[in-house]
Amino acid sequence: MTVRSQDVVAPVLRDVGAVVFDTDGVITDSARVHAAAWKSAFDAYLAEHAPEEPGQRRPFDPRDDYLRYVDGRSRLDGAASFLMSRGLDPAAATVRAVAEHKERLFTERMREHGVDAYPGTVRLVRALRRAGVPLAAASASRHARELLTRAGVLDFFDVLVDGGEAARLGLAGKPAPDLFLEAVRRLGVPADRAAVVEDALAGVEAGRRGGFTLVVGVDRAAGADTGARLRRHGADIVVRDLAELLEEGVRR
Repeated sequence: MTVRSQDVVAPVLRDVGAVVFDTDGVITDSARVHAAAWKSAFDAYLAEHAPEEPGQRRPFDPRDDYLRYVDGRSRLDGAASFLMSRGLDPAAATVRAVAEHKERLFTERMREHGVDAYPGTVRLVRALRRAGVPLAAASASRHARELLTRAGVLDFFDVLVDGGEAARLGLAGKPAPDLFLEAVRRLGVPADRAAVVEDALAGVEAGRRGGFTLVVGVDRAAGADTGARLRRHGADIVVRDLAELLEEGVRR
């Protein structure tokens, strides 16, 4: 008989009562699609409405600007934040127009090319489920359910709180902790016994503000200071892949 090894959760996660996962960039490889869509939308707007200051006319950077102004936020908050960073007036009509342009681009690209779940995340989620830990997915995106379904991982999660639910309930966007607190409320576990897993600066800050016992930052960008920035905003630990939160080689 073949003895099969099986992933188990590392000690840092063993005592948590629940885990809340962000979606884009944590569960699914969709953050790059979001970033590309934002770049097209923002660059098109900047080309037509060039800022007065030459230093503010630079195109949208899909890594630095995305992490700093957009990642983890609602579409409207992200659009307003970036426009303000370039000295542009974030009037409501302008913000909506840019956000809607980005939304069309993202939807087209997602449905044309699809998205995948990160293998390391799938391994960790399966290990947590075997350990009986309740799991939630939480995202400011209204596409979260479709993304998780297309990636084949929706059924791994006991609860999903997405952008549509956030709007319906009037939840404040990140860095406010409302989205994550709603997720653990539905799981029936207090925040001080739960962990949050996030790749966005606004997201780890939300986890810290919400009083979660552990905030895990996921540094997909792996830049010179991206891990340090996640820590400064509230991450207790930073990993580049969620498989780092597993102990390997444990025999069943």
